[in-house]
Amino acid sequence: MAEIVRMPKMSDTMTEGVMAKWHKKVGDKVKSGDVMAEVETDKATMDLESYWDGTVLYIGVEEGQAVPVDAVIAVIGKEGEDYKAALDAEGAAAPAAEAKPAAEAAPAGKPAEDKKEATAAAGITDADLEKMGVTVVRMPLLSDTMTEGVIAEWHKKVGDKIKNDDILADVETDKATMEVMGYADGTLLHIGVEKGAAAKVNGIIAIVGPEGTDISGILAQGDAPAKPAADKKADAPVAESASSVAAETATAEGSDRVKASPLAKRIAKDKGIDLAQVAGSADGGRIIKKDIENFKPAAAVAATTAATTSAAPAEKQAQVSIPVFVGEEKYTEKPVTQMRKVIAKRLSESLFTAPHFYLTMSIDMDGAIAARTKINEYAPVKISFNDMVLKAVAIALKQHPNVNSSWLGDKIRYNEHVNIGVAVAVEDGLLVPVVRFADGKSLSHISAEVKDFAQRAKAKKLQPADWEGSTFTISNLGMFGIDEFTAIINPPDACILAIGGISQVPVVKNGAVVPGNVMKVTLSCDHRVVDGATGSAFLQTLKALLEEPVRLLV
Repeated sequence: MAEIVRMPKMSDTMTEGVMAKWHKKVGDKVKSGDVMAEVETDKATMDLESYWDGTVLYIGVEEGQAVPVDAVIAVIGKEGEDYKAALDAEGAAAPAAEAKPAAEAAPAGKPAEDKKEATAAAGITDADLEKMGVTVVRMPLLSDTMTEGVIAEWHKKVGDKIKNDDILADVETDKATMEVMGYADGTLLHIGVEKGAAAKVNGIIAIVGPEGTDISGILAQGDAPAKPAADKKADAPVAESASSVAAETATAEGSDRVKASPLAKRIAKDKGIDLAQVAGSADGGRIIKKDIENFKPAAAVAATTAATTSAAPAEKQAQVSIPVFVGEEKYTEKPVTQMRKVIAKRLSESLFTAPHFYLTMSIDMDGAIAARTKINEYAPVKISFNDMVLKAVAIALKQHPNVNSSWLGDKIRYNEHVNIGVAVAVEDGLLVPVVRFADGKSLSHISAEVKDFAQRAKAKKLQPADWEGSTFTISNLGMFGIDEFTAIINPPDACILAIGGISQVPVVKNGAVVPGNVMKVTLSCDHRVVDGATGSAFLQTLKALLEEPVRLLV
C-alpha cells in the first residue's frame, strides 16, 4: 500500500518548511533511513528521512516552495502502484478540482483554446517538470525574518549553459548578501527578476532546462511571472546595428568571465578598482577579499591620475579672477537595503507596541579593571570589559528569571536557559549574534566566541542559526566614547542592557573625594513583563558582580 509522506514538525515554533533540495526523484528506490530531502525550517536546514522501503511514486512540492506542517509532500509505494487513490483520500486532489470551475469562470470574450491552456498550465506538477527536464529556481528563504530578496547581481544570462554547482545570482537579504545556485544542468531559459529588483520568497526568479523548452505553462502558474522588460532583454535584438550588437556582446561576455565574491565586488567598487585587472586566488580564479586588498594598480595609471588631479585645480584657478566661493546643493538617494527594512520594521513594532521604561545605574569599575589586568596575564585570549559584563549578566539572569523572559500575547515565557544576544554594528546596519548558554561558559570561551561572531558579521558570513533564539540582549557603545544611552528592546526579549563607557570621575569613598572609574548601564524593560522593582533588583545583582569580579568565578 502506498505511504503518504508529510511535512514533519522539526522545531517547537515551526509552522511550515521550505523544500530546500530533493535528493530523490520520482522513480528512485528508497530504503528506510535514506535522506529524501533537505527541509529549511525557521531554525535550520535539516534532513528529511524516509521511514519506508519502496519507490518514490509522487513528489508534490517543488524545491524552494513552502509547505505547512502535516501537508502531503510525497508518496512512497511499490513500483507501478496506483498512488492517486491515496492522494484522493488525503484530499490532495482538491486543488485540481477547484481549477476546473476557475477555468469555466473566465470572461466570455476568451476563446476556448485559452481556457484549455489555462487548465493545462494549472495542472503542471513536479512529475511533469521532471519529465521535461526543467528546474524552477525560486527565491529561497535565507533567514527567519526574510520576506523578499533583492537580486544584487546576475552571474548568468538567458541562453547560458548552466551546471548544477554554478552560481546564478547574488541575493541581498535583510541580513547578508548570499549566493543562489542553480542545482541543475541545462540552459538558462528565463530570468524573472531584473538586477536591483525585489522578489517575494518562493517567487520564480529563473528557469533552467533543455534549450528550446516551452515554459509558458510554467510561468502561467508561477508565483512571480517574468517582467516584460526582462523578456525583451532576453530576446535577440533585431533593430540594432551589427557593430552595436557586437560591442554589447563583448562587454557582457567580459563581465561574465570575472568571478568575484559579493564582498570583493563591494570593496572593489568602493576603491574604484576594475575587477578585470585583478587576479583571483580562489578556486576557478574567483576573486576574494584579500585579492582586492593586495591589488596594486600600475604606476602609469597612478601617474596619469595624479597628473589629471593636479592639472584640474590649476585650470580652475586660471579661470576664476574674483575670489568668490560658489557652493552647490546636492544629495544622494539610495534604495533602502533589506537589512535596514527589517531593522525599521522590527524596532518600530517594538518601540510602539512594548511599553518601554528605563533604569540607569552607575557601577564602580575599579575592581573590574584590576581583575581584568590580572586575568589577561593568564588567559589564552584577551578578555574585554564587554566579556566581563556579558558573563555577569548571564549569572544575574539565572538569579532573576523574570528578566530572562518573553511576552507571547496570551502568556509569558520564562526561559530557564540563558542565550545572550550581542549587538554588532556592520556596514549596512546591525546584527545580533547569540552567545548560547552563556552562564555555563568561561570568560575565555565567551571572548573567543564574541570575537568570532564580530568577524563573521562584518564579513557577512553569519548563518540564521547564529542570530536566532536570544533571551536577553546587550548593546555596548562604550568603545565610541558614549557615557550612557537607551536601547530599543529586541523582540521577543523582555529587556535589553545599554552599556556606556568607563569614565574617570571624582567619587566619594570612606568620606573622601578620590578619582574613580565609573560605568553607567541602562536597562530597557517591557513593562508588560518586567516591573520596576524586578528590573532594579537585577541591576543591583549585576552591580555587585562587577564591583567584586571574583564572584564571576564562583
